Amino acid sequence: MSPLPLPLALTARLSPVVVLAVAGWALSSGPAATANSGPTPASQASSGASAAPGPSSAAPAVKTYDAAPAPCTGVPVATVKSLVPGAKTAGKEIPSTDSALRRTCSWNALKGYDYRWLDVSYEVAASDDAAKKEYQQRVAEKSGGGPVPGLGDGGYSVVNLNTEDKQQTREGVVLARAANALVVVTYSGSDFESKKAPETAEINKGAIKAAKDAVASLRGGAK
Repeated sequence: MSPLPLPLALTARLSPVVVLAVAGWALSSGPAATANSGPTPASQASSGASAAPGPSSAAPAVKTYDAAPAPCTGVPVATVKSLVPGAKTAGKEIPSTDSALRRTCSWNALKGYDYRWLDVSYEVAASDDAAKKEYQQRVAEKSGGGPVPGLGDGGYSVVNLNTEDKQQTREGVVLARAANALVVVTYSGSDFESKKAPETAEINKGAIKAAKDAVASLRGGAK
């Protein structure tokens, strides 16, 4: 029996994100001159003067990473072979609208009737606080998942089952934050002979493994 063709429904879901941060500046003004009962010309002159603006009190935004690293080297070859059997271990980088802010690498392969797809994305925000806010917003938009302890400065995973044309596909997504960078891993699988998807535990474990490798690679390349 020959392998069946891939369903069109299996595509990578990529959504570039752009994060903007705005710094505020505080101006201080000098105290008003106090009037005396018998003002002298000198005191009259000083009463109309205003102090020059003081230096800014706003602290500079903390930013660990200036640009998104190369994503195709973010996951070791051993991990790729384990999660996506038969895939080209070099991976394929997906074109980005701004490669300084977001870069994604993809691996996919069909071995017999078993199909696997892995995406690893790095996204860089303007500051640690901006990345934390974006991470929290994305976690809030997802449901049915849970935290991943020990994954960067925050980790979250969720697994969903999709069914189209009676073909099951299970997809796991892991979000992680490390300083001002976000790591997003998507890992999915299908069996085109049984029409069934891999178990939730298998997909979740694989996605978390790839995310931990990607975060470790990111931190290893920090300036």
